[in-house]
Parts: sequence; C-alpha cells; structure tokens
Amino acid sequence: MTSSRQETPGTPEWPDTLDVRALLGRGWRPTPFREFILKVHSRCNLSCDYCYMYEMADQSWRRQPRKMAKPTIDQVAMRIAEHARAKLLDRVDVTLHGGEPLLAGVDHLRYTVEAVLTACAPDVRVRFNVQTNGILLDPPVLELFREYGVQVGVSLDGDEEGHDRHRRWANGQGSFSAVRAGVERLRAAPYRHLFNGLLSTVDIQNDPVRAYEAMLEFEPPAINFLLPHGNWDTPPPARPPDDSTPYGDWLVAVFDRWYRSPEKATQVRLFDEIMMLLFGRPSTGEAVGLSPVAIVVVETNGEIEQVDTLKSAYEGATGTALHVSRDPFEAALLLPSIAARQIRGLALAEECQECRLHQVCGAGHYTHRYRSGRGFRNPTVYCHDLQRLITHIHAEVSRDLEALRG
Repeated sequence: MTSSRQETPGTPEWPDTLDVRALLGRGWRPTPFREFILKVHSRCNLSCDYCYMYEMADQSWRRQPRKMAKPTIDQVAMRIAEHARAKLLDRVDVTLHGGEPLLAGVDHLRYTVEAVLTACAPDVRVRFNVQTNGILLDPPVLELFREYGVQVGVSLDGDEEGHDRHRRWANGQGSFSAVRAGVERLRAAPYRHLFNGLLSTVDIQNDPVRAYEAMLEFEPPAINFLLPHGNWDTPPPARPPDDSTPYGDWLVAVFDRWYRSPEKATQVRLFDEIMMLLFGRPSTGEAVGLSPVAIVVVETNGEIEQVDTLKSAYEGATGTALHVSRDPFEAALLLPSIAARQIRGLALAEECQECRLHQVCGAGHYTHRYRSGRGFRNPTVYCHDLQRLITHIHAEVSRDLEALRG
C-alpha cells in the first residue's frame, strides 16, 4: 500500500495538529505507561497473509536487527524502572513480543526477564507476558516461563481449516498442527497456570460458532477476538463502504453461543469489555471504550514507538524519534500522537461525539480510524459492525435484567 500520507509527507494530519501544551494548560495530565511491549525479535517463523508487521503498509521490520541486543535490553530495563519510580507505580506489565519472540531463544529471553527484574527490584513488581504463535513452546521455554511466572497468550484462528487459511508457513503449508502441539504442551499440568488465553483474528469466511467451539477444545481461560486491521484507505476484507454489518453479524453469532451457554466455558474479552462499559465501568483494552491507552513499544533497535498495530496505516505511523539510550519514557507521553490516545472523548470525530454509543464504542480501535488527509480523527471503519454488536449485547443484557426485576 502506498498511502497519500507518503505522497504528501508535509501535510499535517490529526493528531499532528494536537496542541499538547494547551491541554496541559487546561489541566490535562498524561497517564503513565503501565505496559511495555518489548520487540525482542523482529522476524517470524510463519508467513500469515494478514500480518500487520510484514504484510501491510509499514515495512520497517526489514531494517531492524533480528534480536534486541543485550546493551539495548539493559537500557530498556533501566528506563522501565526509571519511569515506574518517577510515576510512583508499584507494578508494571512487560510483554515479550515480535515478530515471534520465542525465536530469540531461551538464553536471550532469560537475560531480558532478569535484566528488567534486577532494574525494578525491590520496589516495582513486574508481571511478564508473551504473545506467541505457539510453535516453539517446548519444555526449555516452558520451564523458563514457569520459573518467572510468564503468562502465555497464543494466536489461534479457530479450527484447522479456518486457521490454516491465513496462518501458514512460508511454503504455504498450514501451521495448525504445530500450533496445536504447542498449546497442548502449555496445557500440561506443570504449565497450565501460565496459559493466558487465545488470540483470534476474525475471518468471516469461517463459521462463527464452529470457530468458537474449536477454540473451546483447548480450554482457554480467555479468548480475545480481533477485527482484521484495516482503515478507510485500505478496508478490511469483505467490509464494503456501506451500512452492512458482516463482522458485527459474525460476532453476534459468537456472543449468542457464549452468552446463552448454561456455564461460561471461558471469558471473551471483547464481550466482557462491552458489557462492563454498558454498566458504566471503564474499559481495560484498546478495542472499545475511552480509557487512556498506557502502552508503549520498544523496537528491536531500541527506538520508542507507539502501539505497533499502527504499522497497518502507513510507513512510519508508529515512529516517535525517541530512543531508550537517550530519552526517558516520560518524553513520549507529551507527544501529540501518544497524548491523542489519552484524552478520551476529545480525540473523537464530531460524528462520534454525537453518537449515543460513543461512551461504549469509543470509535473502536484507534488503528481502524485512519484516513489519509484527515489522520485518525474519524469513526472506525467498523462503525456499523460495532453498532450492531453493542446494540445486540445491550438488548440481550437488558432483557435479562428486566426478567430479574420481574
């Protein structure tokens, strides 16, 4: 994709025009970073055709070193501890990410974990997570994760047919059997408590209930459904520019299967978030709601960046010009691009502010709002789909509440 942003690089787009100094003058204060995503390895052993890292607009991964060097890890660890203490945080989350982070190897992963723990001890607790495709979850890796309590999320897209449609090896063969073997090792008795859940990208070619039930076979503590990354310039698959709701309908079918089950076999994070928002509680993720986003990414070469899914929008969308060797994380908090994700309703387009669902929807995932020439101050490209899902969940929950009152 070649966006018009690249064709006219001097054209300001929102949030480049956001006046952070004026926000500070009106009393706004940034929310400290609480989650640090470390790109410990920049390559992957799969070739998934929908991957925002390798298959979409930003191709900067080609210029990244394969592994985060140990001196860079030491600098990152120092900056995390520095930020936590400056902001009086007693706990932070650190996510080991990629590419495929397990390609870094057991020794390198151990070095990363121990460097962060040493820098943060004794006053800042660290909770470690890893997001992996599951293929390299072998006993040495799992023993390391058990030693340090690293929580493991695995990417899996339903049953074998649905998963292998997109998540393939470079030779075109499906990866389901290898991923399944990795998840089964993770589910074994010594490591079961580390299983954090499954991450699944929605493909409306898959039967929604069959995809959901296929994942239930792994007994995940949670499932997180992700809408495919796209925007107004590069729409998601089968998402026409009209008021149809193909993704909303798909998610509604899964919701009904999940919500009407006699026993909840798992949490579904998107549905839980929407239900909590309907009851006036704050959101805890990026997909919906208006809670400030308190996540920062450190690339393999030590550059401080925004959330990496923005790479789907245009080349350089995640960049900040900051580096852990010279810049504290606090400097990133005052950038317009990061402040924009912490100012709640002020970041919404006018049509979103006027929508009755905006407190729950929150204009959807920030990444999905991009339109060249206007930037990120637009409704999500999934606007109608989210309306469909949210209004359906509201109706179902309201019906049950009325029955209880009756």
